[in-house]
Amino acid sequence: MCCEHLICANCAGPVSEGRCSVCRGHREQMHRGGGVSASTLTAVFLTLLVAVAFLTTTMH
Repeated sequence: MCCEHLICANCAGPVSEGRCSVCRGHREQMHRGGGVSASTLTAVFLTLLVAVAFLTTTMH
């Protein structure tokens, strides 16, 4: 989601302009990326790797 069309409930200005601390905080939070972190991806990958290794050893 882009912050260009959002209006701040605190100052009634566009969030993209960052007029108040609430706007700036939400704008920073949105632009920081809401994606998955590298450590989370690494943990998921290692868990899958261990699961596959366990399943292949128990099948033989």
